[in-house]
Amino acid sequence: MTAGSGWISDALREHEHADRPEVPGGRTELPVTDREQQVLDRIDRARRRRPRVREERITMSHGAGGKATQTLIEAVFLDAFRNPLLEPLEDAALFSVAGPRVALTTDSYVVSPLFFPGGNIGDLAVNGTVNDLSVSGATPLYLTAGFILEEGFPVADLTRVVSSMQEAAVAAGVSIVTGDTKVVQRGKADGCYINTAGVGVLLGDISLSVACAQPGDAIIVSGPIGDHGITIMLARGELDIEADIISDTAPLNGLVASLLAAVPGVRAMRDATRGGVATILNEIAKAADVGVLASEDDIPVRDEVRGASELLGIDPMYVACEGRLVAVVPGESAEAAVRAMRGHPLGAGAAVIGEVVADQPGIVRLKTAFGGTRIVDLLVGDPLPRIC
Repeated sequence: MTAGSGWISDALREHEHADRPEVPGGRTELPVTDREQQVLDRIDRARRRRPRVREERITMSHGAGGKATQTLIEAVFLDAFRNPLLEPLEDAALFSVAGPRVALTTDSYVVSPLFFPGGNIGDLAVNGTVNDLSVSGATPLYLTAGFILEEGFPVADLTRVVSSMQEAAVAAGVSIVTGDTKVVQRGKADGCYINTAGVGVLLGDISLSVACAQPGDAIIVSGPIGDHGITIMLARGELDIEADIISDTAPLNGLVASLLAAVPGVRAMRDATRGGVATILNEIAKAADVGVLASEDDIPVRDEVRGASELLGIDPMYVACEGRLVAVVPGESAEAAVRAMRGHPLGAGAAVIGEVVADQPGIVRLKTAFGGTRIVDLLVGDPLPRIC
């Protein structure tokens, strides 16, 4: 029995013992490799069970983008609203209206603080909506903006937020064409919340989905990860940590256009927001019923982000970005995809971080810097709540 196998034995204590070979003394024991496979099988069976919300009340973990969020979406919202357009659970719904295919997305923003190094809730709302449309393969065109304002919120701050939204819209080439405003009593909100919707059009015969990933595909990230989440955490001033980090919030439609022009066979794209890159890798593995093998050494992380993450005790793979995407492309197209992304300012740090594999479907494994391999699962909650 190898060192470190104790957790495997613990995980299998309640496992059925049928068909196990007996050893003297009446005990049953399997080789470590077989028991590791059984643990993986149990994880897979647990993930395939019908989702059910066990909590009686909503918690912060339900908004974190991890397991609790996924369970809430599938057990409550998807179960109630199920239809062919919603069921893929992509970043935008795709449908046709009198000819051209249209992408429709919606998002809400409750980031705290409202203003942070590199941006504020206003440009974050525009960029986030543009990015959800872009990674669906659409050209973003029109946005809506709904504001929920708290009594007493400074008009000067609201003006600053709205101005940054307009500047971000101009930079992304979209227009904000309709909206709504509501005001609630003092203490019933946190200054300002924003809800958006976005509409884009899909040009040509493009179909992107994480369910299209195939063994042999390469997985690429467009640049260093974790900048936004760590920026927000430090901007709250709750920790005595100083670091030269700013949010990576930016519109990705130009980068996406460059990638699609260079590699028409792109399988899927996702922007790495809540739950970070780790969550996207798990979504790929689950939706396509494949394995994912990533390399820790190949994942770009700024030294400042890595250092702050270590002090906070969190893994950068789970930290949100707001200007980074993860792309799945055929293995033979990986070099062309990276070259195209690096030719755009927002993709200068693009890198291949892993591959899609046939073995251990539904499981994400990470080759660590120490030469081992560990499973990268979805988090239940989020160590950095309200980052977008």
